[in-house]
Amino acid sequence: MDIIIYHNPDCGTSRNTLALIRNAGIEPHVVEYLKTPPATALLRSLLARASLPVRDAMRQKGTPYADLGLENPAVSDDQLFDAIQAHPILLNRPLVVTPLGVKLCRPSELVLDILPEGSQRGEFNKEDGERVVDEHGRRVATA
Repeated sequence: MDIIIYHNPDCGTSRNTLALIRNAGIEPHVVEYLKTPPATALLRSLLARASLPVRDAMRQKGTPYADLGLENPAVSDDQLFDAIQAHPILLNRPLVVTPLGVKLCRPSELVLDILPEGSQRGEFNKEDGERVVDEHGRRVATA
C-alpha cells in the first residue's frame, strides 16, 4: 500500500502516527514538510480530498499565525496558502495520504480510519503510554 505522511519528526503526534502506520507493516513515504513543503496545487488537492478547509489545516500555536494576522476572517484562502508556502510550520501535521483517503491525523489514531481494516500487527501504545491498539491488533475504545 502506497502511503505518504507529511511528517515533523519533532512532533509527538506525527511520530505516533508514523509508528501506527509502521505497526500495520507498511513503510510509508515520509515527507518532512518543513524541509520540503507540498506545492500549493498539491496541498489544495489534498485538503479538498480530506474535506478540510485550509484555515482548519493551519497550526496556530508556536507559529507566526497571529503575527501575520491570519486569524482575520478577511484573509483569503489564497493568502493562507501563500502564508503556508512562506512558513511551512503553519501547516498542521501529520497529514497522511493513503488509497483509502487523506486525513489530518490529530489525534494520531485517526490514521487507523484510512489504513486497511485489521492491518495492525499487535499492540500499540503512544509515546505517552496511552494504549491505542490491543494485542490482537484491534482499536481500543476511548472514553
